[in-house]
Amino acid sequence: MNYFLRLTFCFVLLSITSYAQKVQKFSLQDFYNYNAELEYTVDSIYNTLNDRQKVAQMIITSGGEIGKPEATVQKLAMQDAIGGVVFLKGHKQKHIDNITTLNNITTKNKTIPLLFSMDAEPSLFSSRIKGAQNVGKTIDIKNETQSDSVVTIINRELRDMGVHHNYAPVLDISPNNEAIKSRSYGDNKETVIQLANQFIKCTQEGGIIATAKHFPGHGLVKGDTHKQSVYIDGPLQEVDNYKKIIEDGVLSIMIAHITIKNNLTYDTNGLPSSCSRKIITGLLKEKMGFKGVIISDALNIMKAVTILDNAPLLASKAGCDLILMPQNEIKTIDTILAEITTNAAYKKQVMQSVKKILRLKICAGVIK
Repeated sequence: MNYFLRLTFCFVLLSITSYAQKVQKFSLQDFYNYNAELEYTVDSIYNTLNDRQKVAQMIITSGGEIGKPEATVQKLAMQDAIGGVVFLKGHKQKHIDNITTLNNITTKNKTIPLLFSMDAEPSLFSSRIKGAQNVGKTIDIKNETQSDSVVTIINRELRDMGVHHNYAPVLDISPNNEAIKSRSYGDNKETVIQLANQFIKCTQEGGIIATAKHFPGHGLVKGDTHKQSVYIDGPLQEVDNYKKIIEDGVLSIMIAHITIKNNLTYDTNGLPSSCSRKIITGLLKEKMGFKGVIISDALNIMKAVTILDNAPLLASKAGCDLILMPQNEIKTIDTILAEITTNAAYKKQVMQSVKKILRLKICAGVIK
C-alpha cells in the first residue's frame, strides 16, 4: 500500500511538473537569448493580431484606489484596448479580485493576457499593498543580504497577487531630491549601482520583471516632475549608473520626464526625456545598447508632460515601448494608428515594440 501511494505520488508529481513545463516553457532568463522556438512563438502570436490589437499591447492603464475606476479598466480590457494595468494604492485582496476579473475577461474574449505591474519599491511597497509587511525604506538598505531579504518579501507578495512587473529599483543617486527622497539608495554612486543591481538580479531570478529608473537621472536635479518641468542643466551625471545594470540584464528601464538643457549632445530642445528621441533611441538604445523594454513614466498626471500636446505619441516616437497611463487610451491608440499609416519607419518601430512586449509576456509567463 505504501509503495502504491509513493508510486501514485511520484506519478502525480511528474504530471504536475510536466504540465508546469508546458505552461511555462520560457523564463525571464530567455528574454535576451536567441531561441528559435521563442522567436516562432512570438511571431505566431503577433501574426494573429490586427494593427489595433498590436498597438493596444503598448498601453498600460492604471487601477487601484487612485487609478481609473474598475468599470473603466474592465471596459478597456473588454475592448482589447490595453496591454496591461499598473495597480496603485489598494488592499491586497482587492488587487487580487481585480486581477482575477481582468484575467477572466481576457480568457473569455480569447485576447492576449494583460501584463500587471506595480511601483513596489521598498519605500512605496506598504502604500501600494495595504496590509503588506513593511519592508522599510530603500535608503535604509545597506547591503546585498538585506536587499535579498526585502526582495524576497516583495516578490512573494507580487506573485501571490498575480503581478508580473515591478517598477523598481530607483538608480537616482541622491536622497535629497523632492520627488525621490528615501526612495534612493543614497548619494554614493557605487553603492547605488551595487544595491540596485542586486535588487534587479534577485527580482528577476524570482520571476518578476525589474525596472531601473528614472533614466537619464532624477537625483541631482531640483524639483518634482509631478508638479513642474525639471531640468538637468549641463552634463548627464547619472547616466553611467545604467551601464552595469544594462550589462547584467535588466529587462526594463523607465524614462523620466526630465528636460535637458545646456548640453551640446543631449539637449532635448524643451521636451522631457520621455518624449526625446535623442535620449531614448540615440543614447539609451543605440549608444548604450539597451535592448530591453522601455517604459515612459506616467503620462496622465505629471505636469512636466501633461503640458504637451499628444505626449503619448511623442513618447512612442521617441522610442518608448510601453506607454504608461495615458490620459485617454483609445485616443492614444487612434493617434498611433493614424501616424503609422503615413510613416513607414515609425510603423516598423512600433511593430518591433509590440514583438518585444509579446516576448516579455511569454518569458514572464503572462502568455502561457
